[in-house]
Amino acid sequence: MRKDEIKRYVLEYLVDESILPSTVLETAITVPTDNTFELKRLEMEMNKEIRLKEMEREREREEREREMQMQREEKAREHEFRLKQLELGVIKGSDPKTGLDTGVFDVSKHVKFVPKFQEDNVEKFFNHFEKLGEQLKWPRDIWSILIQSNFTGKAQEVYSALSIEDSMDYDKVKKAILQAYELVPEAYRQKFRKYRKADTQTSHIAS
Repeated sequence: MRKDEIKRYVLEYLVDESILPSTVLETAITVPTDNTFELKRLEMEMNKEIRLKEMEREREREEREREMQMQREEKAREHEFRLKQLELGVIKGSDPKTGLDTGVFDVSKHVKFVPKFQEDNVEKFFNHFEKLGEQLKWPRDIWSILIQSNFTGKAQEVYSALSIEDSMDYDKVKKAILQAYELVPEAYRQKFRKYRKADTQTSHIAS
């Protein structure tokens, strides 16, 4: 394959990928194959366009990273503020359904009601906690802060490993811990299939 044909294929690819404008390809069609100077100019233009495109992509990537970093820092400040409120024993709650302010919530008066965490009966622990939360009208947006105060063992490790955003979401905290203890629906199904299979094999052996 000749050099000009190779360049042609390269140009077509770059245009298809939106790296170069289609005008470059149109210009290349009109350039005689023996016009070395013009081909060289096209090559320089192509390289320039590629560099500009790469610079633009790099700039967009850096901008996205800056925005993500700002969001992480904002969430970190919010989390730190909430923890400080917890230490002081006062948190301002809100109703997740209406978004209305439920007033100041005195954590110190309620944290003592959080049930003791039981690693051997995690699901019962969550059920008990949720019933108490409903009965005592704890603002749901602070459930994760209340419940983490009694975590021990693996649950404490899982909670610490969560992102700041996820650690503030009770449902995500619960899901992560149930997964850690293999108490999610899928785990139940897998265990059920395993027991059924073992039971079937035992029946065949017995017969």
